[in-house]
Amino acid sequence: MCLAVPMEIVGIDGFRGVARIGEVKREINLMLVPDVKLGDYVIVHAGSAISVMNGEEAKKTLDLLDEIIESESSQEDRQ
Repeated sequence: MCLAVPMEIVGIDGFRGVARIGEVKREINLMLVPDVKLGDYVIVHAGSAISVMNGEEAKKTLDLLDEIIESESSQEDRQ
């Protein structure tokens, strides 16, 4: 199963960048999004930014992912 997640761009050096989700930072490839700027949200798949995402939509998606994680954690605690 493949999963792409929204991440915020916190560093740019040519076609290499650093993206953050929560406290996790990863170096990613920016070749597919040459106009990306610091603070933009991008969809990251397999170490590459594949598109720029609207910041408001990215935050909604991240909030939903947090809800899923919290739900899974509380179900594990009950078992």
